[in-house]
Amino acid sequence: MSDNDLPIDGTGNEAPASVREITPRELARIRPLPVIIDIREEAEFMRGHIDGARQISRATLERRIREIAPDPTTPIVVYCAVGNRGSLAAEQLQRLGYRKVFSLKGGLQQWLEAGGMVECPKSSSFAGTW
Repeated sequence: MSDNDLPIDGTGNEAPASVREITPRELARIRPLPVIIDIREEAEFMRGHIDGARQISRATLERRIREIAPDPTTPIVVYCAVGNRGSLAAEQLQRLGYRKVFSLKGGLQQWLEAGGMVECPKSSSFAGTW
């Protein structure tokens, strides 16, 4: 599947009407992968995220997106835990001029239910004092 063939889900059930959704299965088949942005907070991201995803909270999205995707034609998939914040962030990126923005339908929850794998950063060993 090429960048121009990214699927469009016209149901509009969860996402705002202007936001296109992509299913976990469709995302897993896309090559090369689009830029994947995890919109959850850093603590959520550290508990597990889609391999290769970059974490940018909604609060910093407008300020940081150009670091990751300076070209507004870059394909981007945004996700959160269940899809709500991801859809809002995708809509925000569209307002900033990004043209190939998709929200992962059902977020990380549906990704996991579909058998998708997550990356969990190695945590440092606990060296607390008692």
